Amino acid sequence: MSSKICVIGSSNIDQIAYTKNIPADGETLFGDSFQMGFGGKGANQAVMAGLLGADVYMITCLGDDVYKEMTINNYEANNVNTDHIQLVKGASGVAPIWVDATGQNRIIVIPGANNEIDAQKAISSIEEIGDISVLVGQCEIPMEVNHEVFQYAKSNSVTTIFNPAPAKKLEREFLEHISWLIPNENEFELISGMEPNDDNFLKFNEEIPCNLIVTLGEKGAVLVDENKTYYFDAPSVNAIDTTGAGDSFIGTFAYELSESNSPESCIKKAVEKASQSVTKKGTQSSYS
Repeated sequence: MSSKICVIGSSNIDQIAYTKNIPADGETLFGDSFQMGFGGKGANQAVMAGLLGADVYMITCLGDDVYKEMTINNYEANNVNTDHIQLVKGASGVAPIWVDATGQNRIIVIPGANNEIDAQKAISSIEEIGDISVLVGQCEIPMEVNHEVFQYAKSNSVTTIFNPAPAKKLEREFLEHISWLIPNENEFELISGMEPNDDNFLKFNEEIPCNLIVTLGEKGAVLVDENKTYYFDAPSVNAIDTTGAGDSFIGTFAYELSESNSPESCIKKAVEKASQSVTKKGTQSSYS
């Protein structure tokens, strides 16, 4: 039996428009195609880990709209336990996404029920699940919920991974509860106030109480040690859609870490899976 991974985070319905060019202000363009799929950073990371065979539990919050049953069914189809999903009145989260001809994306997240997740219910769920090896979180649910849940997890010897996306400043007290902080380059720049380069990676790493990995898109990822950076190159691929690649990295890293593999081995596998995901359209539909 695989070690238990718990993901607390967002569930969204992705509404993806593919277009050659992104419209300018006040401009209307015809797009090439439209696709609706399942997303949310938390959901994506859980599904990626589930597809790899992990014993995954999702803590999220859904509304009472048409997306609720679709989302639950999708989790179950992708080997993610749904016993601890919270339900509220109102709309579930959605994410309109534009993808241009180069595969780059622009995303607007409308949280809906994701903003209603209850921290105490989440902690009770973690107690009920028991023996969790890794807890994963992101910034698409209220940070006060993350504070409570991650403090509880770290105090109970759970390895914690936090993906600070969408990017926002993180309090030192919160970072005390994090084992692995994994931003991308843009998120690193916002939370550290420094440009993403070796000197600044090392400087920021000295300032925080947790391990640091920075994902670098098509350049792979960098593991920041006390006085050295270790780069993990991504294979050259034909990128069609980069949506969800970072979440693929996080989900894979969490799974590999739960299997007691070395950080270096975990990163190599995560870079490989993230690179594979950009060769297909969609978010979770690009995972394997």
